[in-house]
Amino acid sequence: MKRFAAVSLAVLMLLTVFASAASAADVIEIRGPVYNGSDINDIISTYGVGGTLTIDATKFAAFYYDIDDNVTTETLSIVTKPDTKGNVIGEGGIVYSTTIQNVAYEYENAAAGWSNYSLIGFFADKYIPINPDKADKLAKLVLDSDDKYTIRTGELLDLGEGYAIEAKQVDVDGEKVWLEFSKDGEFVDDEIISVGAGANTWEVELDDVQDEDDVVVLRVHVNQVFQGAVDSIAQIEGLWLIDYANAMTIESDDEFGELNDVSINGKTLTITNEDTFTLTRDDADEIAEGMFFKTADTSSNVLRFYVMKEITEPGTYELRGQVASGTGDFTWDATKFAGFYYDINDDVSTESLKVSGIKGNVIPEGGLVYSTTIENVDYEYSNVKANWGQYPVIGFFAEEYIPLNADKADKLAKLILDSDDKYTIRTGELLDLGEGYAIEAKQVDVDGEKVWLEFTKDGEFVDDEIISVGVGDNTWEVELDDIQDEDDVVVLRVHVNQVFQGAVDSIAQIEGLWLIDYANAMTIESDDEFGNLDDVSINGPTLTIKNEDTFTLTRDSEEEIGQGMYFKIADTSASDLRYYPYVEKTIGDEGPKEDDTPSETEPKNNDTEEVTTTETEPVGDVTPTETEPVTGETETEEEPADTPGFGVVLGLVGLLAVVYLVRRNN
Repeated sequence: MKRFAAVSLAVLMLLTVFASAASAADVIEIRGPVYNGSDINDIISTYGVGGTLTIDATKFAAFYYDIDDNVTTETLSIVTKPDTKGNVIGEGGIVYSTTIQNVAYEYENAAAGWSNYSLIGFFADKYIPINPDKADKLAKLVLDSDDKYTIRTGELLDLGEGYAIEAKQVDVDGEKVWLEFSKDGEFVDDEIISVGAGANTWEVELDDVQDEDDVVVLRVHVNQVFQGAVDSIAQIEGLWLIDYANAMTIESDDEFGELNDVSINGKTLTITNEDTFTLTRDDADEIAEGMFFKTADTSSNVLRFYVMKEITEPGTYELRGQVASGTGDFTWDATKFAGFYYDINDDVSTESLKVSGIKGNVIPEGGLVYSTTIENVDYEYSNVKANWGQYPVIGFFAEEYIPLNADKADKLAKLILDSDDKYTIRTGELLDLGEGYAIEAKQVDVDGEKVWLEFTKDGEFVDDEIISVGVGDNTWEVELDDIQDEDDVVVLRVHVNQVFQGAVDSIAQIEGLWLIDYANAMTIESDDEFGNLDDVSINGPTLTIKNEDTFTLTRDSEEEIGQGMYFKIADTSASDLRYYPYVEKTIGDEGPKEDDTPSETEPKNNDTEEVTTTETEPVGDVTPTETEPVTGETETEEEPADTPGFGVVLGLVGLLAVVYLVRRNN
């Protein structure tokens, strides 16, 4: 019994120690156009036509859009109704509509039966209608790929969502491969594909998928089979898969968030709101399925909002601007390009990108202009009395930076943290601020209402301070010298609310954190080059960069503008031109891409054996980017995911004591 109690105590201690390492997921917000007016009717009148304001995929980057075929399926409209007024959208005033369209397979091979398929966007996700003529039965598109894969005999190729194909056997002489399709390790179907003749495509058709028969759920095109140095190998090019196991049937009485009046008319699905919808100021109100209206914190005579899709699934996502067509001039700012920095509460943006003078598909010298200007915004922690009013900010190629000199845009440091979340930190514990920066509560003097904080970078001491909570503004500002030759640079701001004695530890409560990455600050010179932008001019708070050489919008390609910002150009005829700018943002270290395709660089084997499947091309056309630093959307937990400090030491001491008791009782 004593031994059992001791072991139980050890387990509880371990759980206590490791629980402190939990953390919240990152979030990417894909926003639509910004609408600004005195009230909702004013906005509809200003931005809409005939009493209807419509947002489609050319304006809202979350909606499905095929730039090559210029195909969209979804629209979100705000319609004037009798009870639409102020910040209230009337009954039936929100109209979400989506229509089945035909799109081309990524693997284009009409002779082999790979021409096009039916697709429908559904709340900013890609779905396949089980019946291509009716929008009531849908399955999510898992995979549409023209990448090449080599798969050895006996190996599994993970397709995502628990689906996989296995090369059971390869007959090189007969030019055949035996493939097996499985879901969650369970057999679904198999086929011997002859590579030497025919279309080389295997279609898996299943019955009773939401009461529909002969539903194509998987398409695989096999290029060839060959004998490697050790193994027999099949090469696959062309994969298409739907999540038939989780298909759904939409009924007329279904509800999707605040949208609950469903109408299905053949290929078109329409859903509206039966009740009024209030655009709550300083809040994000969910419309349906992770899609929100985000409304600014304004006075009652001003209304400003945008539609946005919130994404938390790990992966790399494309944030694109509005689609430009033809050779006319076009300018993107934060209201038209979701990648650019924007503060909705203060209605502040800093960046713009302009294209002018296009001839054919060539932008002339100086015709591509990126510009950004320093602006002031409010701290997330709003407390003017404690000197938390505003700070200067500048967007720089869709990232948030702080100018080291508020009057000149030549020396910049990335903003890491701007937070009004509350944190409790115990004596001896580290609070991880990101990018190697941390603060530690060295000691807490509860009686004297003081806390001794230490600021570190990569474990090295930077500065420390004893903050008196009882008097003053309770804010610690860390100022450093020689940051890109600038002195007295504020790199960290910490506001301490209070100190108190917990059941075991002395604790300080922090509310208000602001931090810049001073260690990686940069100075921009007039001869610097940023991708294809290489003519730099700095005029006080404004930074402008142009192209010294011509810039070709090569059709069916992605062309870098600069610093991870690209133009995506449609595959059109020479008489047509269609393109948009985009940047990529990443959640987590790895995960599915925006279109939910699996990572081809790391195919999985459902068995425990080592995976040796290789691919000849990377996933799609998306280039991985660095994970975006935390900028103001930090954990809202009372105790954040900080580096275990004193709690870990205490836990280890307890474990040693338990070991001693167990050995003594033996």
